[in-house]
Amino acid sequence: MLVVQKYGGSSVANPKRIKKVAQRVSEYYNAGHQVVVVVSAMGDTTDELLELMEEISPNPPAREVDMLLSTGEQVSIALLSMALYELGVPAVSLTGPQAGISTDEVYTKARITEIKPTKIQKALAAGKVVVVAGFQGVNNEGDITTLGRGGSDTTAVALAAALNADVCEIYTDVDGVYTADPRIVPEARKIKEISYEEMLELASLGAVVLQPRSVDFARNYKVEVHVRSSFNYNEGTVLKEEKDLEKKGVVTGVAHDKNVVKIGVFGVPDQPGVAYRLFSELAAHNINVDMIIQSAGKEEGQNDISFTIGKNDLPKTLEILEELTKKLAAKGYSYDDKVAKVSIVGAGMVTYPGVAAKMFEALYEENINIHMISTSEIKVSCIIDIEVVEKAVNAIHKKFELNN
Repeated sequence: MLVVQKYGGSSVANPKRIKKVAQRVSEYYNAGHQVVVVVSAMGDTTDELLELMEEISPNPPAREVDMLLSTGEQVSIALLSMALYELGVPAVSLTGPQAGISTDEVYTKARITEIKPTKIQKALAAGKVVVVAGFQGVNNEGDITTLGRGGSDTTAVALAAALNADVCEIYTDVDGVYTADPRIVPEARKIKEISYEEMLELASLGAVVLQPRSVDFARNYKVEVHVRSSFNYNEGTVLKEEKDLEKKGVVTGVAHDKNVVKIGVFGVPDQPGVAYRLFSELAAHNINVDMIIQSAGKEEGQNDISFTIGKNDLPKTLEILEELTKKLAAKGYSYDDKVAKVSIVGAGMVTYPGVAAKMFEALYEENINIHMISTSEIKVSCIIDIEVVEKAVNAIHKKFELNN
């Protein structure tokens, strides 16, 4: 059996934990399995590197940011390979470029375009465990690129797809995917099985267990993914196609996201092409827009457009809007970074009326005001004030009896 395992920063945070990871990997190897291990940087290394960067330059070239951040994973892969050798397990460490991971040209947010795992396959054939640096690849210019926060998940699932692995195990500091963040909702229950679509929505909506792009890879290439804890041997959560799941409730889980900013552009001329010009300009600067609402403005012939972005994109967005609102002849713009998003997700919602109303009732009973609403067949999201988001998550979790 060919197994791809991924271990996050908390799993390799110090030498003791790295040795524990090596022990777990050796158990798979000694059982006769081929193993590819993807690791993140140790603990808070990435944050520490960013702090160093900020002391040197407040606005460094993106290419050099990637050159700096990619060093964190190189430390992890070398140390884990050494730990495996100490256990008598032959291992070889590879950076993303050495592993054959090619990306596009977007520094700090690169996307994987191709994987040629020739070197990995050769090492596996030689009976070695292959330890690969997550979060990184190489572009057409031969420059190192990084995949953005949580990119090691994407590396692992993409490698599993490229290698046609039997399973991809994502090891983290929690036992699996829960009905809500157990740090906020003590009654949250571990989900045994979840569909790719539900997990993609939860990941996109703030559940930090898996990176959204990794789930997208898993769905597109039908990669079997297990989310498990690296600190115990408990069964975790299995990602499956919807048709393979056992029958369950209407709502699968509640997610929340505090990394949200609400932007408002006011007095926009009500004419064709305005929305296109606004959002194409944001897209050209790699700014991801989530919820969008257009409403009639205070004056006839004008509209107001509200949308949400991630907090990291706020400075660039404001810079763009400063010029763009003038070109669009809009009256102005504003932003609110004291908001959060709370969402419910469930494949069963599509056939049950009144699910959204039940969510709104839970928020109403806690006297929580809703700023924006967005829906799809399997999710409902609300923008609310950030100081009440934890109260909202608990209220919704209780309303849908997700602890049962």
